[in-house]
Amino acid sequence: MNDMSAPVTSGIETFDCRVAFAETLAELARVDPRIVVVCNDSVGSSNMNAFQKEFPERLINVGIAEQNMVGVSAGLANGGFVPFVCCAGPFLTGRALEQIKADIAYNHYHVVLCGQSPGMSYGELGPTHHSIEDFAWMRALTDITILNPADPKQTRDAARWAAQANRPIYMRVGRFKVPAVTPEDTVFEPGRALTLREGNDVTVIATGVLVSCALEAADILASRGISARVLNMMTIAPLDEAAVLAAARETRGIVTAEEAIITGGLGSAVAETVVRHHPVRMRILGVPHFAPTGSASFLLDHFGLNADGIVTAATELMA
Repeated sequence: MNDMSAPVTSGIETFDCRVAFAETLAELARVDPRIVVVCNDSVGSSNMNAFQKEFPERLINVGIAEQNMVGVSAGLANGGFVPFVCCAGPFLTGRALEQIKADIAYNHYHVVLCGQSPGMSYGELGPTHHSIEDFAWMRALTDITILNPADPKQTRDAARWAAQANRPIYMRVGRFKVPAVTPEDTVFEPGRALTLREGNDVTVIATGVLVSCALEAADILASRGISARVLNMMTIAPLDEAAVLAAARETRGIVTAEEAIITGGLGSAVAETVVRHHPVRMRILGVPHFAPTGSASFLLDHFGLNADGIVTAATELMA
């Protein structure tokens, strides 16, 4: 894991969203005694050392016992607390999927499930540590809001909203260092896509670390005479169907880009929407199968999850 900057960011200042998340959670905890952290022996990797030092009685470390971790958080929610469950994404969503379904989603508990270091950001540790199926698994459960912030501002805003949302939430907390892409005056609206660039030839709908790549791709496409609309789809569920359908009607095709398995993720959600209401040509960029071993940035390039990959897909749609 020696290169944690997204491939688009050469020469651009980048930020670790885990830092923004940890700082925000501490700020929230200072004014809301209901907020607690539950983790699975991941205090360090979740960047929760400062929280534990300031609130030693409000961080519960259950050890390497993810199912218990989620069960404990359900009990705390039932008792009036607001648990933020901090755990590496693959182990939170994979190992504790039954408890997320039966204990959290079914009971509609206000638990914020924070998938740390999602996607392929664990790089060389291989597919066992890659969290690429999380969107598909969480989308299959009824009424869980799925958030995938693209930068530190969205991470902070998402954490603040999640603390008072009174519903089950799954939120990715990225490990990739990313550039700031969200204007500081943007009002956070869960369930709404953020239009970062207008365009009328093709629409790129990206999420998370791929948003900055989409913006770079739009610059390249513009130099070739192609006008690309860029949507930052931070909320995977519920999906902003109005923004998707506007893109389908007003542009000639849609490219989706996500650091996740193709089946069941953002691209699938967009495809389900346009097929029902306004079919349009699409390219879905994501991970088609288990990733090979390599650095995180290598893996993104390997699967074409970068600006060049988005440019190629968009150009094909225009042909």
